[in-house]
Amino acid sequence: MPPVTTDATRERIIDAAEECFGRFGVAKTTVEDIAAAARLSRATVYRSITGGRDELILAVVVRDLHRFLDRLADRLRRERSVPEAIVEGAMDAIAYVRSEPTIAHFLVPEAAGHMQAAVAGGAERVLALCADYVRPYFEQAQRQRTLRPDIEVEGTVEFLFRIITSLIVMDRDRDADELRRFLRTYVVPVIAAP
Repeated sequence: MPPVTTDATRERIIDAAEECFGRFGVAKTTVEDIAAAARLSRATVYRSITGGRDELILAVVVRDLHRFLDRLADRLRRERSVPEAIVEGAMDAIAYVRSEPTIAHFLVPEAAGHMQAAVAGGAERVLALCADYVRPYFEQAQRQRTLRPDIEVEGTVEFLFRIITSLIVMDRDRDADELRRFLRTYVVPVIAAP
């Protein structure tokens, strides 16, 4: 059997962390749990993941975020209008995060302190990843003059990221139609050309 590569070992550890977070919750998962699930020694886990639990939490989130952003990019390619791309892209993001078991585990109150530390440390990385995926669509919309001319693409991406994050965290029990109406009324006018 060939030796396990560093990338393969890291993926194995991230898989194990995702499994343990799902089984035990973020707050109760230990590095020992992750090492056992990965069938590796604690020392190997610590060597492969130098940032400890925070790095593991962020790695699980970023991997799931890649999955979602692949789907979002496909949707943005198909959308014909900027307002609908904003509304439906936001709806997809909110639904995905709320329903994705891996990410949902990070939203429970007991995970708050652990998640906050990990994501705060990696917030720029998460935002940059989101921006990389959606930037081409907003740049194209700006060239087509369907975005307000006085806004910057980077600021637009950050604004949407912040809005979507707050809608996920502060669920006000709106149904899908109410949430779409909220997005069309308050978010679309900030971004789309009149």
